[in-house]
Amino acid sequence: MRDPDRVRPQEPMAPRTTFRIGGPAEFLVEVHTMAELLGVLEVVGKYGLPLHILGNGSNVLVPDEGVPGVVLVLEGDLADRRIEGTRVVAGGGCNLARLAVEVSRMGLGGLHFACAIPGTVGAGLVINAGAHGGEMSQVVAEAEVVWPEDGRVQRLRPEEIGFGYRTSRLLGTSAIVTEVVFDLYPADRDELAARMKELLERRRATQPLGLPNAGSIFKNPPGDYAGRLIEAAGCKGWRVGDAQVSEKHANFIVNLGRATARDVITLALKVRDAVESRFGVRLEPEVRIWGPNPFR
Repeated sequence: MRDPDRVRPQEPMAPRTTFRIGGPAEFLVEVHTMAELLGVLEVVGKYGLPLHILGNGSNVLVPDEGVPGVVLVLEGDLADRRIEGTRVVAGGGCNLARLAVEVSRMGLGGLHFACAIPGTVGAGLVINAGAHGGEMSQVVAEAEVVWPEDGRVQRLRPEEIGFGYRTSRLLGTSAIVTEVVFDLYPADRDELAARMKELLERRRATQPLGLPNAGSIFKNPPGDYAGRLIEAAGCKGWRVGDAQVSEKHANFIVNLGRATARDVITLALKVRDAVESRFGVRLEPEVRIWGPNPFR
């Protein structure tokens, strides 16, 4: 890595997450090409450094004490996209919502559901991001990943990715998604625009967009909605420090100003226990928590 501006020691993480929470990264490193990525991974492996991949910071909770090792951000070529007819090739660091809007305006259908998903293409693939009846598994043709342990580059078909509800076989592994290929289809631009407008308006009406948050805290259990269960358990408005269960949508925890990661985790565990006590349903976290998992 020749550019010192791309290696930032003790980089504050709170401004890089939608929760606005978290201590500094020991090293934050931006990589713009596959060669740079492989070079950084060689150094990480040589010195045995912990490694985290940061997308848009929209589904992550960073510990208050910060993050040891390297936090990697995919930029440049690894966040770019190209359009080849109805096939779209996007880097893992590409902004998913912006991509969805762009291709929809070009008359390509299938990805419009993602216009309101504030994450990257790579993170969206790993968790099989979805909304309003659409999800990544419906439009992904293949993906390229790099395995940090040995720098191996692998192309994966959908059946190898192993998509499930808000998950895939890549979730919980070390795989770094460097490219995703989407198979879309011709569609009417005006219809897509109207549909996206409807989805964005629904999001503004139902989600607490005016306060820092990380999206849905819990996954929906089979046949039900986490937000419904949390509200029915009487948790709406509960607060620990400056972390609060949103009054607008019970499956969101918002940062009222000075919330800590500890506040959020304490509150989320109280909510989980209340729902389990009332309904016998144990909610699973959807937000990614860096560091030890307190929900185990």
